Amino acid sequence: MNRKEFLKRLGMLTVGASIIGVDVNAMTAETSATPAAKPNRTHPDLDFPVRPLKAQTDHPITAIIIGAGSRGTTYGKYASQFPDTMKIVGVADTNNFRKSRTRKAHNIPAENCFGDFHDVFAREKFADAVIIATPDNLHFEPCMKALEMGYNVLLEKPAAQTEKECKAILAQAKKYNRIVAICHVLRYAPYFIAMRQAVQSGLIGDLVSIQHMEPIQYAHMAHSYVRGKWRDSKKTTPIILAKSCHDLDIIRWIVDRPCLQISAEGTLMHFRPENAPAGAPARCTDGCPHEASCPYSAIDIYVRRKRHLGVFDLPDRKDEQAIMEKIRTTEYGRCVYKCDNNQPDHYVTTMLFEGGITASFTMDAFTPWGGRRTRIMGTTGFIEGDGKQFTLYEFRTSKKKVWHKDIKELGEYKHAGHGGGDHALARDFVEAVAAQDPTKLSSTIDASIESHVIGFKAEKSRISMKKVKID
Repeated sequence: MNRKEFLKRLGMLTVGASIIGVDVNAMTAETSATPAAKPNRTHPDLDFPVRPLKAQTDHPITAIIIGAGSRGTTYGKYASQFPDTMKIVGVADTNNFRKSRTRKAHNIPAENCFGDFHDVFAREKFADAVIIATPDNLHFEPCMKALEMGYNVLLEKPAAQTEKECKAILAQAKKYNRIVAICHVLRYAPYFIAMRQAVQSGLIGDLVSIQHMEPIQYAHMAHSYVRGKWRDSKKTTPIILAKSCHDLDIIRWIVDRPCLQISAEGTLMHFRPENAPAGAPARCTDGCPHEASCPYSAIDIYVRRKRHLGVFDLPDRKDEQAIMEKIRTTEYGRCVYKCDNNQPDHYVTTMLFEGGITASFTMDAFTPWGGRRTRIMGTTGFIEGDGKQFTLYEFRTSKKKVWHKDIKELGEYKHAGHGGGDHALARDFVEAVAAQDPTKLSSTIDASIESHVIGFKAEKSRISMKKVKID
């Protein structure tokens, strides 16, 4: 229809519009304005430089992988991609499949392949660094011993199981003057680097508040925090640290001021025995009458959709009989309502930072997708992002600026996880170790332990149902 006909019909809707709260005057003005009369709504790109992934060093550093699962393998791949910057010279893992896989990938001599990590430290120091990617409860001991022996350490998050242990690692790093990089990989992803630069450069005025969300994704929650390794907060770490210490760290990094106070709420609401549907057996493979409709079916997640198969160490991920055997015989085949899990399936925190800046963080299991969502409010502008691109809105000019760099178009970054952050962290760690300069890391040990403390205080607040001050 033409403009005249549109306005005529719009007039007939005015009464109805007032009932449902539509601002007809604003709607009419926006619709009738000519392009020349509209505010400038072009969307120029925000352009922040992205560093190459190859470390700038004149010699490769040597490293030992302790824990050759998913995360240890990820950092090992950096050495494979850039062999003149990092060389893997040893491996320790009690899982022979993973140990053998790593030995072959990096051509590691047999004498440098170990089962128990204690055996690594029974030898004299034979590398520049160790990469500790063991389960959460096996971070503290090897890290402390490595520092004592003079190794630099790339330590998978969370750093340790308690606030006391985290602070002990910080003290040990200072005592022996070693580099310790906690794997807060989001700090190294181009997306979050650009978002922080947009805030720090004053493009939205003074920072006022942040809303940040981590959607875990329903199948990931069932796999990792109901059936899997991180289901018990006492044996690993509370989910606010096991899953979301990345997010607390990113918030602290963007705010760039100390957190003074935190409050948290969260419960295990859904994955409980009383919520099991009638007739559900202990395992999905035991003829569950609800298997065809249950979104948490192990048969659907692992066999049909082929998700989260890394935990099974399968030679062939397409072998459905082998996958079925795994879910018949391991914890990953259990009914999600009949597990020994205790991690909250939703979690909300609010934080007060120095200068009156506030932040809220939400972690939720019940989403169809993963990837962080962030909103940042400033005095003259606003940022909204979905983990892949973000838009900056300027209040005065009504202009929008967009940061969007497809990670697949960033060449070498397409091979790195966490939006490129995994290998960017490895790059900075190599440079820090080669120069013995911790300032080459954005996640220095001091910064990382501070954000861990925020997580432990959040869990204290959740359990006590009280606000907790942070010294």
